[in-house]
Amino acid sequence: MDTESARTTAAPRRRELDALRALVVVGLVFFHAALVFSPDDDFYVKNADTTDAVTVVAGLGVIWAMPMLFLVAGLGARYSIRRRGPGGFARERLLRLGVPLVFATLTLVTVPQWLRLRAANPGYDESYWSFWPRFFHVHLDLADFPFVLTGDHFETGHLWFVVLLLAFCLLLAPVAAPVATGAERAGAAVERRPALLLLPALPLALLNSLAGMEEDYAGWNRWAYLLFFVYGYALAGDERIRAAMRRLARPVGVLGLVLFCGTAPGFLSEDDPFTDWTPLSLVTRAVFGAAGWCWVVAIMGLLDRPREREAPERARTGRLLPYFAVAALPLYVLHQPVVVAFAYGVVGWDAPIPVKYAVIVACSLAVILVVYEFAVRRTRVTRFLFGMR
Repeated sequence: MDTESARTTAAPRRRELDALRALVVVGLVFFHAALVFSPDDDFYVKNADTTDAVTVVAGLGVIWAMPMLFLVAGLGARYSIRRRGPGGFARERLLRLGVPLVFATLTLVTVPQWLRLRAANPGYDESYWSFWPRFFHVHLDLADFPFVLTGDHFETGHLWFVVLLLAFCLLLAPVAAPVATGAERAGAAVERRPALLLLPALPLALLNSLAGMEEDYAGWNRWAYLLFFVYGYALAGDERIRAAMRRLARPVGVLGLVLFCGTAPGFLSEDDPFTDWTPLSLVTRAVFGAAGWCWVVAIMGLLDRPREREAPERARTGRLLPYFAVAALPLYVLHQPVVVAFAYGVVGWDAPIPVKYAVIVACSLAVILVVYEFAVRRTRVTRFLFGMR
């Protein structure tokens, strides 16, 4: 076994990353329920009363949550390619991501769009079964790759994450070997100078600033997620990189907080910080991109534990963590239609925002977990349709 293999395949499973991925997916229920009450987001169903507090709290999640999912996916791709080879990796990802993408597009993504039409226009009385075929009136638009299908009502909805992840996996497979070779050199350099761990923030800052940010994809430019994915593949599995992340976690975390606060003037200005080319908007996007990398590095380093602590940690987690680790993708696929459906029924209540929010979150979590437990994980067919082994 070569040195690179030893560093990447001999490492124990990163159980803290399983927990983090599950936390992000479950947290999306809280996040999307909050968007119902946000004054500046075009969510499917909107409450009549909104609060600016949602914007601030949402920003604290947007800065790191989805980037972390892509980075963890890149780390998993590293191990998968070493086990299966690039061709086997591509085939496995086509099944585990492509099948639930097609299935959920046909059965779940249509629901929020139909409810959007009903919520926006009280006189809209088209039945769901009449709307369903109209949703799929689509045509190709290769300029919006990888979202190549478009139409008057069609959208990928929350499955944009699955679309991007599948595209990134297929793009990575042919160049996996040279990227891994470059990562080996990067690991050696970071071992000598841990501060080099901050360099990946520069491409993120540049891309975010010049290409713009996209509200439809949790505030980040879609190709910024490709960088996080590649960073996960190239860097996160190397023991030398892990050591540097642990060492720098606190100072980099402080730097990330400072940078995040530094974006406030841009996001509070009259300019559109996502797309405008004013100096303030360009700087805001660049600082946001750099802050995101700092947050991810800090969280990875703070959660990482030396090997001698793994046994007690495993005893404490018991069966709960393994359960949610394998449930992450099905729960992600299920969550948004359920949240939107409950929001549609709750926003008309004569109740304060905290009560409505609590009802949407509690009911959505309960239904999602019950559907997963009894309608997904217990049969081979439904496991296959939701991307489970």
